[in-house]
Parts: sequence; structure tokens; C-alpha cells
Amino acid sequence: MRYFVEFAYNGTHYHGWQYQPNAISVQETLNTVFSTLMQEKIDIMGAGRTDTGVHAKQMYGHFDTTILIDTKKFIHKANSFLPKDIVVYDIILVHDDAHARFDAVSRTYNYHISTYKNVFTNDLSWYTSKNLDIDVMNEAAEILLKFTDFKCFSKSNTDVNTYNCKITEAFWTIEKEQLIFTITADRFLRNMVRAIVGTLLNIGLHKITLQDFIKIIESQNRENAGFSVPAHGLFLTNIEYPYIKKA
Repeated sequence: MRYFVEFAYNGTHYHGWQYQPNAISVQETLNTVFSTLMQEKIDIMGAGRTDTGVHAKQMYGHFDTTILIDTKKFIHKANSFLPKDIVVYDIILVHDDAHARFDAVSRTYNYHISTYKNVFTNDLSWYTSKNLDIDVMNEAAEILLKFTDFKCFSKSNTDVNTYNCKITEAFWTIEKEQLIFTITADRFLRNMVRAIVGTLLNIGLHKITLQDFIKIIESQNRENAGFSVPAHGLFLTNIEYPYIKKA
């Protein structure tokens, strides 16, 4: 039987989602707890990777087991065993071919920027005291929807077959003292969101123009784009599947 697991985590103390031999990961932590509770080896396949320090408000994975799970009891037990920075929200029985990574039709990320120094949000947002032109940053964000090749925002030496992504929304909002960038696409390249945000900040600081931004995308050269903003302001917030209905 195959199950989907919906969960969330604060990534501050983890070296990303994916298992690493010499560092603690979210995947390893979940696998250990699930394997202990089910008394068989469980290997959870995630919907994607998040880098060191990145958070997830909503993440999915799938795993196979021979056990019919009492989901309500299992969720309670799992959350009792898991550390305080990982939580399981749901366990869903799916068809045997369902795949957490390949079946996802869209993913949404948020990047949080604090506009004043707040000691209570240091781990969950990036602070900058610089004045940013949000209007022109939103104009630039709209330009992203006109392109599909985002090699210029991809981490160098990434082993992928294509740099094409279909971005369906990208915009900035202001919520009290925070600027929040929202972006949704069918897939993302490694480091893509953080590189986009860094480049949009250069536009907001009037270091580059909208025409420069277009040329950067068309160049397909990572060296032409802006810096990658720190990981701790980035959240994976939503993943959509055709067969999972949201409440």
C-alpha cells in the first residue's frame, strides 16, 4: 500500500530535506520515526528538495508499507516522537502509482523580508534596512510569467534535463513590517527562488532596470543575475496534486 504524508518543518537545524551521510536531514528524521513506529524500514520520497535552512509550511512525501494504518492514531504517535520542529498533519492512502514528486502540478514558495530589525523573526525572515521600490519589483515579477527558460537563476553545475519552468504567479505584498514574495510554478530549479529574489531586490534598489532584467533572463547566464538571498527567509508553502482535495 502507498500513503502520502503531509507535514511541515522549521528547517533552521536541518541540512535540507534530503538524506545526507554526514549531516542531519528532515528525511532521515522522518524515516527513523516512521520505521520505529511501524517496525519495518520506511523510506519517504519527498515532493522535492529544500536546501539547508529552508522551511516548509506544507510538504508531501510518499512511502510504501504492508500495514493498514490507523491514520489518526499514527499521526498522534508520530508527532509525539518527532522533534518540536517537525509536524505531521495527515496520512492519506493513495493509489499504488501515486508519486509525491512527479505528480505535483504546482508548488508555491514565499520569501520573507523584514524591513526593521525584529529579534523574534531572525530565523524566519531576512532583515534589510534598505528602501525598496515595491512597485517596480512587482513590474519585474510580472515579466517572469512571459518566460520559460530560467537557467540564469539556476545553481551552477545542476544536473537537469531542462531549465524550463512554467511560472503562473509571482508578486510582492506588504504585511505590516514584512515584504513577502510569492511565486508559483510547475517546478523549480535549484536555488531558483533565492536567485530571483536577489535579482528583484537589485531592481528595487534601482541598481538595474526592467530592461536589464529581461536581458539577464535571456542571457541564460547565472553570473548576470543577482545574489542569492539567505535560505532562512524561504518557505515552501503549498503543493497541489490532481487527486488530493484541500479543505
